[in-house]
Amino acid sequence: MVPPSRGFALRMEYDGTPFVGWQRQQNGVSVQEVLENAAQNLAGEHPVTSIVAGRTDAGVHAAGQVVGLMIATDLAAERLASALNFHLKPHPVVVLAARPAPPGWSARFSAIKRIYRYTILNRPARPALAAGRVWHVPKPLDAEAMHEAAQSLRGRHDFSSFRASACQAKSPLRTLDRLDVARTGEEKIEITAVARSFLHHQVRNMVGTLKLVGEGRWTVVDVARALAARDRASAGPTAPPEGLCLIAVRYPEALDPFRSADR
Repeated sequence: MVPPSRGFALRMEYDGTPFVGWQRQQNGVSVQEVLENAAQNLAGEHPVTSIVAGRTDAGVHAAGQVVGLMIATDLAAERLASALNFHLKPHPVVVLAARPAPPGWSARFSAIKRIYRYTILNRPARPALAAGRVWHVPKPLDAEAMHEAAQSLRGRHDFSSFRASACQAKSPLRTLDRLDVARTGEEKIEITAVARSFLHHQVRNMVGTLKLVGEGRWTVVDVARALAARDRASAGPTAPPEGLCLIAVRYPEALDPFRSADR
């Protein structure tokens, strides 16, 4: 007897280095492809579909990505996670937890917060252990000045100056809940961005702009002017993808499949 298709919520982590991003593409291997292929090994000929909370770009990592998976299986959620992890080898992709999806839940549309962290290695020597996980900036940066400038980007704004030219969002309006810049230890600077949703490349474009402030080339006023210009050419460069990581996705308590899981 064929088991029914059931909805599951997956919390996942992955190293984005070898992938073209989350979404399936013609020009390389995606995280979505390896997950759905792993799930297909369990579902046989029955179709498998997935919806993700955040479509990470090529080279971007995730420590708390959330995926909705529809799969024909009679496995319990915990066994499903173990089975998927077996078939995900040798790719750097892991299912951290699996739960039955609550009725009416969508990994993408039910999310109320997405939390990203961008890490800059701020020292003269290039990274060895952290290679592929940080943006190496040899010149000393003023993290306090970067944080001050970041506060001018908080709130609801037209973020046209910080969206990619290929961004397909219908509106450039977004509400940025947090944008914190802090030095952790002597060598690392961490930039944490929190919002319900982000435009394509928004976080990386904000980081590239704040780096100009850290170098002393831009001021707080310059960042505010770039935002007001609503023109991508008015803001700073796009920071490289390897420093960016999707840390977590949050849902309303009534729709949170992981509310009882350790986080």
